[in-house]
Amino acid sequence: MGELIRIAGTADVKPGAGMVAEVNGKAIAVFNVDGAFYAIDNTCVHRGGPLGEGDVVGDVVACPWHNWEFNVKTGACMNNPSAKVTAYEVTVEGTDIKVRL
Repeated sequence: MGELIRIAGTADVKPGAGMVAEVNGKAIAVFNVDGAFYAIDNTCVHRGGPLGEGDVVGDVVACPWHNWEFNVKTGACMNNPSAKVTAYEVTVEGTDIKVRL
């Protein structure tokens, strides 16, 4: 599989929030859910909205454009079971959040 790449520091992603990181030309949304970190593709499959800028409730993020909701752990879309965004493997090393691309 791909290599582990640092995308953020643990202090960069506040609990219950998300952020967008650019890695190798790809936008990745990173979330902090109760101190655990998750990463999914930032681009909403509906109309391309930035998921990392959406509101997070529990382990679900709502796209800020049209409120499509995605599970930040699995990438599954709550509104449309056939839709999904890529979920990435996340590893925390010290204060570095790394994803496997």
